[in-house]
Amino acid sequence: MLASCIFVLIGLALLVYGADMFVNGASSIARQLGIPPLIIGLTIVGFATSAPEIIVGSVSAFQGKTAIAIGNALGSNITNIGLVLGISILLLPITVGSGTIKREYGLMFVSLLLGLGLMIDGKLSRIDATILLIALIGSIAWIVWIAKKTALTDPLIDEFAQELNAPPDPTRIAVIKLIIGLVLLLAGADLLVRGAVFIAEYYGMSDLIIGLTIVAIGTSLPELATSIASIIKKEADIAIGNIIGSNMFNILAVLGIPALINPDSFAPEVLTRDYPVMLGLSILLGFMIFISRKGKLVRTEGAILLFCFIGYQYVLFSNSILTT
Repeated sequence: MLASCIFVLIGLALLVYGADMFVNGASSIARQLGIPPLIIGLTIVGFATSAPEIIVGSVSAFQGKTAIAIGNALGSNITNIGLVLGISILLLPITVGSGTIKREYGLMFVSLLLGLGLMIDGKLSRIDATILLIALIGSIAWIVWIAKKTALTDPLIDEFAQELNAPPDPTRIAVIKLIIGLVLLLAGADLLVRGAVFIAEYYGMSDLIIGLTIVAIGTSLPELATSIASIIKKEADIAIGNIIGSNMFNILAVLGIPALINPDSFAPEVLTRDYPVMLGLSILLGFMIFISRKGKLVRTEGAILLFCFIGYQYVLFSNSILTT
């Protein structure tokens, strides 16, 4: 048991450090290619911060544990809004001023509805996975298109320009960082999944619950670090955009890739408990961005989001106790 806990902790550390190196390497290569900072931030950085979820989901699927991947995808989205954004707003109230971020929210919400439509039959097939991955490619293309059409007055342009103003690493160093980051992500994912599966079996927890809790919170640590850093730098739109982009990638890629590797059915609780919570938090976030206080998110709203996350974790814990 102790060894499993150590595996989980080491795996999480490797995931966080590997994700950071992977993001740095990918963004440096993109800048070397002359890609604008806004496009880098909305696509490459957004996708790279979801790399832990993607790698963990893929490793889980290869090990026949697709339920962990599903729990990781949904749980990470719930964690991103409830825990990551909740803590970020509690630290410092923020205002969403970017029209680009508001349009990206719409794309994220459509991806949530697409995922729900494909999962409504209680399973994820390779056809479902293919649809999700095609939607992923289309979403990235659409994000690039709106980035090119973004007005120069959009605050997100200045925030990403400021965030990426340091000289990029030389190509050779960037490639090395990218490769090392990927290796660390793979190693961290393998340790995390192995340790999490043993803990689940030891306590009689389901793969879904372990994916929704330990794995989801662990793989969301890069988003937490990025959001807090952005809030401290007063780059509010990056903080919100990071979460919205990550949640979209989690549905399209973190569900799509594992289902392509190992299509499988899943527990009914996914549709009766977990997906509704994820949709509810996403709708609540949309209300805060578009209706409440005209995009200004205050500490009261941060506390509400965090309370929702804690309440959900309590429900999961209570359910796992009842079923053991």
